[in-house]
Amino acid sequence: MLTVQIYTDLKLAMKNKDVLKVSVLRMLIAAFNNEAINLMKKDEGLSDEEAIKVLKKEAKKRKDSIEQFTAGNRPELAKKENEELKILSVYLPAEMSEEDLKKIVAEVIAEMGEVSPSQFGMVMKAVMAKTAGKADGGMASKVVKEVLK
Repeated sequence: MLTVQIYTDLKLAMKNKDVLKVSVLRMLIAAFNNEAINLMKKDEGLSDEEAIKVLKKEAKKRKDSIEQFTAGNRPELAKKENEELKILSVYLPAEMSEEDLKKIVAEVIAEMGEVSPSQFGMVMKAVMAKTAGKADGGMASKVVKEVLK
């Protein structure tokens, strides 16, 4: 399980006195616990799929922060967020490539028949269901818009 791996890595980081990694992993464990409470699963904990959702949410927060700090001319804070993102990305599953995503979009459109740009939402729903969280929503949206034009 992913949560067990994170607890193990936390212990190792504490032994190695890696302050940043300890901080990030503790934040991640707290996010897992909060999500477990929200889902009323405090006793049994999160499944790997639920843990990955939390991980993606935390990684997205870091990406947004990096953009904001870069725009606000705060490179030192952007650097710290980038280091945290690198630690989080170790636990994230590999993202689907743009070529693979284009193939899936083409399959979905072929299954649906003739599709107009006004049916963007229906195509996106089918694509996201088929990729099952392996593709970034922003990239999927971009690819679907390209294909529908």
